[in-house]
Amino acid sequence: MEIEVLSLFPHYIEGPLKESILKRAIRNNLLQISTVDIRDFSSRKDRRVDDRPFGGGPGMVMMAEPVVAAIRATRRDYSRVIYLSPQGPLLTPKKAKELATVDHLILLCGHYEGIDQRAIESDVDEELSIGDYVLTNGCLAALVVIDVVARFIPGVLGNEEAAASDSFEAGLFDHPHYTKPVVFEGNHVPDVLRSGDHAKIDAWRKTQAFERTLRVRPDLIDKVLRQ
Repeated sequence: MEIEVLSLFPHYIEGPLKESILKRAIRNNLLQISTVDIRDFSSRKDRRVDDRPFGGGPGMVMMAEPVVAAIRATRRDYSRVIYLSPQGPLLTPKKAKELATVDHLILLCGHYEGIDQRAIESDVDEELSIGDYVLTNGCLAALVVIDVVARFIPGVLGNEEAAASDSFEAGLFDHPHYTKPVVFEGNHVPDVLRSGDHAKIDAWRKTQAFERTLRVRPDLIDKVLRQ
């Protein structure tokens, strides 16, 4: 899978790609990630890409021309262009799995107050949000999408069952996890996890996941029951 990130701060993206699982995925040619500086497509000598919004208001807006030029220079016939935006549908495991099957993904990072709507309407395939909050820049959102999507690329995690057992895969939170020692500061590992009875262990984990989700995010329980 190939991912290209279009932003004003390409170096922002590069650090996390040199660590841990993403580093290994890139080294093993399971994932190819590159960055594009939108400023390189500015027609101005000062490489400026933003201006004041029509109609007034605070902040600056990224101009359509350099954004569109950057997308069109990067896009291929089979590319998917996604604008990271608080106005998009929320990223979910289902969406991440879908994106993991795309051969060439272009992630467009928003900056300042956003991007001229005309660029979005003409050259963006879809918008995507990582949560109901606003970040200082879209690079953080792009990194989240890369990390989430990468986990569903075969071979990236090493153990393919790991992604399938994580939080939200069944619509619920993950169950609690324990490892050695058996007793830590007087707190014991639940006996059922050391029983060797896999049916009881599975039932315990499902109950714990349900109760944890009900306590923290009852809205997720409603979604599961409606399915």
